[in-house]
Amino acid sequence: MNVHSILDILHQEMVSGFATTSLMRLVLAAVLGGAIGLERELKQRPAGLRTNIFICFGAAMFTVLSSGLAGVPSDAARIAAQIIPGIGFIGAGSILHTRGLTSGLTTASTLFVVASVGMAAGGGLYVTAVFATLAVLITLFVLGHLERSFNLKTLLTTYEVTGLTAEEISLEVNRILEHRHQMMQNVLSGSTRDHVRVQFDVSGCDREQRELLQELKKSAVLGRVTSLGPVELE
Repeated sequence: MNVHSILDILHQEMVSGFATTSLMRLVLAAVLGGAIGLERELKQRPAGLRTNIFICFGAAMFTVLSSGLAGVPSDAARIAAQIIPGIGFIGAGSILHTRGLTSGLTTASTLFVVASVGMAAGGGLYVTAVFATLAVLITLFVLGHLERSFNLKTLLTTYEVTGLTAEEISLEVNRILEHRHQMMQNVLSGSTRDHVRVQFDVSGCDREQRELLQELKKSAVLGRVTSLGPVELE
């Protein structure tokens, strides 16, 4: 096949309108996936901008291919149907279980919806794809803000405290946490000539974390108390 033959094939495909329509659908999928991915990237989630773009674009691509390569109309959904179990595997890999705490559920469900947005864009359901994207963004922004405002969101906050010995620090922190029915998690310690530093995680809502920080700072046993920032458990 020479260059002229390739150019003729490309010209015929462009004239038919199928290629132009397909490109528009793929571009729309990339834009919508990028909008959701940007929100995930701003919150520093593992599945960020590129991941969401690729998933949305890939789902749209498979949907377009299902229509373009189908021998008969009844075969059009066969390729696209395999997107759902594929996204299921990716979503399952983003869910983490650590010491009884589960994180990544929102990320996994977002990837599932992003794939459906890509399928809608690839299938030419533009209004549906745009509406679904807006619904996802509103849910992530607005409901996420309400969860934090009403202390419904569980946060995993890392604290660093100093003291004379690691045992003394642990006893004092556990004493403070005991009446809160909370426990230290992921405890790390290090020592210098002057003091011992202990880092640990505690799960709880924003209000509980703020109250705990104040109690730790009021302790006469503990030296410097620092909150290293919370991480949302999705």
